[in-house]
Amino acid sequence: MILLATESRGGDVNAEPGPDTRWTPVIRRREVVNEAALPADLPRVLRRVYAARGVTDGAELERSLNGMIPPDRMTGAREAARLLADLIERGGRLLVVGDFDADGATSCALCLLAIRAMGHAEVDFLVPNRFDYGYGMTPEIVELARERAPDLILTVDNGISSIAGVAAANAAGIPVIVTDHHLPGSALPTAAAIVNPNAPDNEFPSKAAAGVGVAFYVLLALRAELQRRGWFEGRGLRPPNMAQFLDLVALGTVADVVPLDRNNRILVHQGLMRIRAGDCRPGILALLEAAGRDHRRVQAADMGFAVGPRLNAAGRLDDMTRGIACLLAESIEEARPLARELDGLNRDRRRIEQEMQEEAERILAGWLADEDSLAWGLCLFREDWHQGVIGILASRIKERYHRPVIAFAAAGDDTLKGSARSIPGLHIRDALDRVAARHPRLLQKFGGHAMAAGMSIAREDFEAFSRAFDEVVRELLDPEALQPLVDSDGAIPAEELNLETARLIADAGPWGQAFPEPLFDDCFEIRSGRIVGERHWKLLLHHPESGQSIDGIAFNAVERHPRLPQRARVAYRLDVNEWRGQVALQLRIEHMEPA
Repeated sequence: MILLATESRGGDVNAEPGPDTRWTPVIRRREVVNEAALPADLPRVLRRVYAARGVTDGAELERSLNGMIPPDRMTGAREAARLLADLIERGGRLLVVGDFDADGATSCALCLLAIRAMGHAEVDFLVPNRFDYGYGMTPEIVELARERAPDLILTVDNGISSIAGVAAANAAGIPVIVTDHHLPGSALPTAAAIVNPNAPDNEFPSKAAAGVGVAFYVLLALRAELQRRGWFEGRGLRPPNMAQFLDLVALGTVADVVPLDRNNRILVHQGLMRIRAGDCRPGILALLEAAGRDHRRVQAADMGFAVGPRLNAAGRLDDMTRGIACLLAESIEEARPLARELDGLNRDRRRIEQEMQEEAERILAGWLADEDSLAWGLCLFREDWHQGVIGILASRIKERYHRPVIAFAAAGDDTLKGSARSIPGLHIRDALDRVAARHPRLLQKFGGHAMAAGMSIAREDFEAFSRAFDEVVRELLDPEALQPLVDSDGAIPAEELNLETARLIADAGPWGQAFPEPLFDDCFEIRSGRIVGERHWKLLLHHPESGQSIDGIAFNAVERHPRLPQRARVAYRLDVNEWRGQVALQLRIEHMEPA
């Protein structure tokens, strides 16, 4: 491990005082890894990048559907398929109960579209309004569901922690199939079938599957079961090509920020190929259009930073039913007005988020003024914070101060809802589990993943919970983990610093969580810079070794760098910049420090 810099406290001698730099990242170059096992015909830069991400065999780079984990490896999928097939054969009513985020929305849309394509029309969906009912299939949601008179409930992207809700459905005579990917608690719901790769005894090799990925595997099993029973043949139906739904799987997988392991990379790659070809849901095309993105050049990052947030805005500020309606739209003309609504909600979300972040920064500045230090586990609360935006706020503060953060909002009935985001080195759900074991009355309920979680506490317990959370974080987290790091793939040879390499890397993904897009670092002279969009630096960089002049863009960097040094060490990604018919290499700068 090579550290190329320590915390930056200096800079250009003529620079104006900047913001607090105690959490300035350090560039860390990835370990040099043996590339010998990778195919010799791979370009040198890709061999190096893939090896650094743990790829040890060329077979791991397979992106065709033939490389998918077979559906029969998903424990519980066959039983769920038999129950669904029984329902379909007798013409029963199916109700899909989803979650109010992009993973839940894509899962809902996927199930409705695929089951209808299999010849069954009696399928509907219900998504809890987060402000009225909170997360998951609660007993209150079951009461709403009973009004639809379903014969079977299918949960997607939730249900593994719905002990009381499944019990209520059972009492009402409605069997439940749970499909989920969240980590289970000590007890499981008494469902008719449970499909969750993270449940005990589930042997599915990919524990990183998103909720939409789990639902996709159940639907693959359902199609196989219906084929075995002669359902399609008996009705003169053609079994649906399930690959047509991979656009939804790709969107939900990337938007939920699950690790892009080999299986997820296959699903996302195949979905992106269909989107690029325009062979996808009109709602996805409309959302890309609203975000100003060209579907023909779409990358995984566009799903995470353009489409996902607009879809999520419905669940954060209003009702995810709008988002699902957009995904279900059958034409671009039907989808565009819905996409415009979602785009408007996303603009509202950004405004609310900015106001909340400014308030949080004021709170933290006050704490630092008094103590000159911060808790290792930060808990923040203001009475007027928006419940639908606290997750984004927690993420922003985590990125700024590089420590686990829980942001709380008032939820009525003297209850606070919290949304947690963690950093590498701390499994946030395990930390909450330890708090719950040590202080049984503090957490009313909680659940989540290694890096994100949600919870409810009593308003009066905020201070006590804050102390307990910080105490547990200090026990579980190595102090070195509080140093923010920028993981670099090192310097790129001058002869590879070109448009061809940028295109090569763009095509070599999909890149995302746990399989990050390549990031390089080197020293450049800054020949000129201008502020664009009020917060971004547009730079002209000179590479001393090659003599090249290269454009660079540093987003949201003006506050961190109010003045520019003449020479800087830059951590950057290679970008293909297309502007007014011109195509050129551009460096997308992630970190910059005086050199």
